[in-house]
Amino acid sequence: MMLQGKTVILGVSGGIAVYKAVELLRLLTKAGATVHVIMTKNAQQFVTPLTFQTLSGNPVHTDLFNLYQEQEIGHISLADRADLFLLAPATANLIGKIANGLADDLLTTSVMATKAPVLAVPAMNSNMYTNPLYKQNEKRLLDAGYHVMEPACGALACGWEGKGKMPAPEDILSVAASVLLPNDLQGCRILVTAGPTREEVDPVRYITNYSSGKMGYAIAEAAAKRGATVTLVTGPTSLQVPDGVKCVPVSSAEEMRSAVLNNFTATDVVIKAAAVADYRPAERGANKLKKKEDELVLRLEKNPDILAELGAQKGERILIGFAAETERLLAHAAEKLQKKNLDMIVANDVSAEGAGFDVDTNIVRFLFADGRVDELELMKKEQVALRLLDQVEKLWKAKQQ
Repeated sequence: MMLQGKTVILGVSGGIAVYKAVELLRLLTKAGATVHVIMTKNAQQFVTPLTFQTLSGNPVHTDLFNLYQEQEIGHISLADRADLFLLAPATANLIGKIANGLADDLLTTSVMATKAPVLAVPAMNSNMYTNPLYKQNEKRLLDAGYHVMEPACGALACGWEGKGKMPAPEDILSVAASVLLPNDLQGCRILVTAGPTREEVDPVRYITNYSSGKMGYAIAEAAAKRGATVTLVTGPTSLQVPDGVKCVPVSSAEEMRSAVLNNFTATDVVIKAAAVADYRPAERGANKLKKKEDELVLRLEKNPDILAELGAQKGERILIGFAAETERLLAHAAEKLQKKNLDMIVANDVSAEGAGFDVDTNIVRFLFADGRVDELELMKKEQVALRLLDQVEKLWKAKQQ
């Protein structure tokens, strides 16, 4: 579980989005976190403390002047035990008070006293969100090292349409987990490939596959957040390049091969998550092929095997591949692992529900060169990326030693 062993202080302030904080609490505990909830007086007008206490299994804290334990002052005790302070929803009032150093209730005094990272999740009317005074306060938090999540767009409870909605609890959980990521890949140079390739038939047609690139992009983003220097060689996708990642866009398998080999020398770890086409048309039509007969026969020729080529010259580098299969998953993955000289392979059955191409989740197994097999349950691709990078960190540290 991604937050196993972590203590999260969930600060809930008074807005209609408080109901989303209930689901967020459930997801935090499901992810393994120990959660202590602090509610402001106004938050209690929307949801009772009993709801949060039932889901967290811990007393809910509401009063600045109640001692948490006989020998402990409440806000100091909570501040000291936190691995993360998560403010959700964070109203304009709460953000304004913290940004200006005001501490007049249990939540604001605890935030002021903590050394833990703080993630604020704003939720308010869209006019309030764009107000220059609010923007100044948000900038103060960012300048002070706080993390501020961008709100979502949509219909607001007040009847307005615009930016200001509290994001989905699943998205908040993902950002919270990224804030807590260790900086354990500092100095590691990682090359990630992602997405499909397109093999042109003529100027208007091409052969491709269903890969969305989501898995490779999630790996690149998580690796950058953990301190690695990341190069992303990507086939055509609609995804946004993660912050701090060098992107090399390509289209065909030949272009991907060239880009990977050009960056291979200055790389410590290669993670080949792209779905590279095995074949390409033997001849590309200079003009659009016209419909003349009932049948059209395309002659295909084999594309270069980039992963096998890297395996033959990997040296001290760590090489990780992916095996997307529809049958005999472990047998095919193990054969690929050995044949291509890999350190590790990520195997998944793309025919399984919730796994494979163009979905947000995956079910994978990690196979290692020493024969170990780790089986992961269904989880978001961002979580798979974190679990994969945990293994990368171990392999990389072992190589260094």
